[in-house]
Amino acid sequence: MVGVALGTAPSVFSQTNLNSITSKTSPIAVATWNFQNATKMAGSMLYDGASALDAVEKGVMVEEANLKNTTVGNGGAPDRDGNVTLDACIMSPDGNAGSVVYLKEIEHPVSVARKVMEETPHVMLAGEGALQFAIQQGFKRKNLLTPESETAWKEWLKKKEYKPIINIENHDTIGMLCLDRNGDIAGACTTSGLAYKMNGRVGDSPIIGAGLYLDNEVGGAVATGMGEAILKSVGSFLIVELMRQGKSPQEACEEAVMRTVNKDPDYKNFQIAFLAMNKAGEVGSYCIHKGFTYAKYHEGENTNNPSSSYLEE
Repeated sequence: MVGVALGTAPSVFSQTNLNSITSKTSPIAVATWNFQNATKMAGSMLYDGASALDAVEKGVMVEEANLKNTTVGNGGAPDRDGNVTLDACIMSPDGNAGSVVYLKEIEHPVSVARKVMEETPHVMLAGEGALQFAIQQGFKRKNLLTPESETAWKEWLKKKEYKPIINIENHDTIGMLCLDRNGDIAGACTTSGLAYKMNGRVGDSPIIGAGLYLDNEVGGAVATGMGEAILKSVGSFLIVELMRQGKSPQEACEEAVMRTVNKDPDYKNFQIAFLAMNKAGEVGSYCIHKGFTYAKYHEGENTNNPSSSYLEE
């Protein structure tokens, strides 16, 4: 008889089942919110035979370079002192991971995170150390505070009021999961964080297990919304573990949201949302407030999909 370690449960995805699943699954790219340009980039790469890791990096880079997106990368809203600081992480199918936090002046933090994963013995680099490493790796410094973001920040300074606005771009992120032709899953998450946050604040997005987590035997999950709430529940890790126990991606996302709803009496005043995909290519999503959507590229079709929610108002 094969023993099972105390406190653990065997994966519902046996090697036999895994081989069956991967042989029947076509490539899929999913991302939080209506970032269809990002899923189109990643999905097209997957169908051309790219690895999930390459596709997920290039996919989220689309939004890091999008000046109209004030929540990610170049053009991101600054903190209350006027600094644009970026956070990102990436995970590969082999379980390796890289992350950068409080990174300034580099347009593509997800690519720096990948370099941390592949070129160092570490998982996370922060602040000046992350910037120094990026420059050593050949990344070029760039002013990320656009005139539009600077104008909005100066307007905010007149009253200095901070409120998380549900489903409005002052706290959103792009998290992406890709399933390639080999049946491998990779993920990435990148953000400029809360608009006008306190200097030094870091949310869930670059934290492995919170903003992103995956296990290539089971599936993956990404998160968006109020990072502090997601951090407290380690939401993405929770979802993957629930899928390991046999729950569908949808059931796992719902359970993760309910953990916050049941423990935080203030849940009606902020948004959290989860997006998950298992090895069979099944996708699920759930959020507190109505309005969260996710983009999906599959078999040449690129769609924006509304998520079910705990509150329907």
